[in-house]
Amino acid sequence: MTGAVDPTFWRGKRVLVTGHTGFKGSWTTLWLQSMGATVTGLSLAPETSPNLHTLARIDKSIAGGLCYLNDRQGVATEIEISDPQIVIHMAAQPLVRQSVRDPVATFATNVMGTVGLLDALRQRSALQGVLIVTTDKVYENNEHGRAFGEGDPLGGHDPYSASKAATEIAVQSFRRTYFEVAGIPLATARGGNVIGGGDFSQDRIVPDIWRAMKAGRPIKLRYPQATRPWQHVLDCVAGYLCYVQALVTGKVDAPTLNFGPEASDPVTVADLVVAMQKALGATQGWVQEEGFKPHEMLTLALDCKAARDGLGWRNKLSGHRAIEATANWYLALERCEDMRDVTLAAIEEYSRT
Repeated sequence: MTGAVDPTFWRGKRVLVTGHTGFKGSWTTLWLQSMGATVTGLSLAPETSPNLHTLARIDKSIAGGLCYLNDRQGVATEIEISDPQIVIHMAAQPLVRQSVRDPVATFATNVMGTVGLLDALRQRSALQGVLIVTTDKVYENNEHGRAFGEGDPLGGHDPYSASKAATEIAVQSFRRTYFEVAGIPLATARGGNVIGGGDFSQDRIVPDIWRAMKAGRPIKLRYPQATRPWQHVLDCVAGYLCYVQALVTGKVDAPTLNFGPEASDPVTVADLVVAMQKALGATQGWVQEEGFKPHEMLTLALDCKAARDGLGWRNKLSGHRAIEATANWYLALERCEDMRDVTLAAIEEYSRT
């Protein structure tokens, strides 16, 4: 079915998810497993406690090793064992502030880690398709306020953004040199800012709201008037899965697609915080963070017409629905519910709508 995640496509598929211990990787892994895919993971251990990977007991239900992406022999061994048909590459150093503190490790992981993975994959005979997840921040952002389309120039002010833009160029090189010749689709997906239950990372807005609520203090905001293309994690992951389906079945040959909300209704960081705190029942509010803050763009929006037209993909959880779904997950955690059941129920409900 056009525009929908198709369980019949994924049933029985051998899928390698890198970064499967992370926030988006955990949602992706659980969704794939619920459709009958045989999922193998390749990632570092979860970096936070708590984390969705453990809360949803994904660690008990997935094969694969904990492996540093730049361990080329370790990566090659995991790929040899799993012999994947499809690869969804999410492993990365994903945080702007961390990239400012440690740019070398950020470039090493995001660029050379991806290059090493593709080098290990390029001669796999069972391989049917590879999707490399980058970011909405790959574009050269001159703060003009226009939504970025896939053909806009790449850039990146901070090391994280630049490393992802460099990854895009590296992937393009591997696509043209190796994967097109082999007839294997290789593409990149540029997702917007994702919110959803199970994110506990540092320096990300929803977990920062949750931690501030737990501590009974106002959340500190670096750039409260900055706008971002916020979308729920299930909408973003659905876009990735639909993209893979279309690539493998030959229904689309686009080498990259944006995935995000409609660009016509920007939401500021402060607006998101107020709405999320209301949904959580939190009353602490927010304050402006003082001191050093790494440079961040104040405006960012994506033009996702190509994904809508080419895949029939749409966000289902837009605006208040995304905030409500996110808040409900954290409230269930506060009630000590079984978070595997909660997360699977959210995936099932999303798939029915």
